[in-house]
Amino acid sequence: MGIPTYEQLMLPLLKILSDRKIYTNKECIDLLAIKMNLTEAELKELLPSGKKYVFYDRVNWAKTYMKKARLVDSPKRGSIRITDEGLALLNENPSDLKSKDLLRYNSFVQFVNSRNKTPSNNKINKIILNEKTPSEEIADAFENLKTSLADEILEKINSCSFEFFEKLVVELLIKMGYGGSREEAGRATKKTGDEGIDGIINEDRLGLDSIYIQAKRWKDTIVGRPEIQKFSGALDAPGANKGIFITTSTFSKEAREYVKAINTKSIVLIEGMQLAQYMIEFNVGVSTEIIYEVKRLDTDYFIEE
Repeated sequence: MGIPTYEQLMLPLLKILSDRKIYTNKECIDLLAIKMNLTEAELKELLPSGKKYVFYDRVNWAKTYMKKARLVDSPKRGSIRITDEGLALLNENPSDLKSKDLLRYNSFVQFVNSRNKTPSNNKINKIILNEKTPSEEIADAFENLKTSLADEILEKINSCSFEFFEKLVVELLIKMGYGGSREEAGRATKKTGDEGIDGIINEDRLGLDSIYIQAKRWKDTIVGRPEIQKFSGALDAPGANKGIFITTSTFSKEAREYVKAINTKSIVLIEGMQLAQYMIEFNVGVSTEIIYEVKRLDTDYFIEE
């Protein structure tokens, strides 16, 4: 089944609260996890930010939306209980509960309208709520922007010279922690003429190990197994057992399977989209346009001594 959406969690949460007891947020999360038969892996799944669990986020928004509809309330910090309105809804024996169902409550309609900055025709049936939580909406929008930027980066790389591409690869590897200084990395990655190896770079600043590099600025040509076999063969030189093959295009299935089958060498394949994502992550060829701060409540601030 996977992790339920926040909408799929609203009715089960309301049923847990039907005994009128006060539950802590943690108790609700634990009881819902058992009720939904979630695995340990699902409970530990994180949002793309890496700072919040998906299930926790969805339970929190299910609770928030029902609070806005006044189906539940919080008698004290970090707790939740059902209201008379919530019990009345359960007595109707609903089969499920969605955000649109909450529009029957004026308090929730006011909440939704306060979120919609663009005026509508004021008809309730025109109010549409997303099935995803706001945290997930932000994450999706961020990923879409990153994908669009990655496409722009690849288009720009393919319009530049190969010499610039080599310089870009060196810059990225340095930002990722390889090669020592820019001067050392630049010197190391000059063409060696050794069986197709484009360069050699230190794995760390102390130069304890070396990584062989090949970079192909190909746009529409898929890098196949023969190219990877030649690269692997070049790693037969003494002390050479690690390599990075970078391309602006993609690798064939056979090329990837060949790399997985190699036991004596370690070869990493970086294709165009992944290369662009690394550039975004390590700030190579990109700059920050705007920053949105997503804040959370500081509960410690509101503790009265």
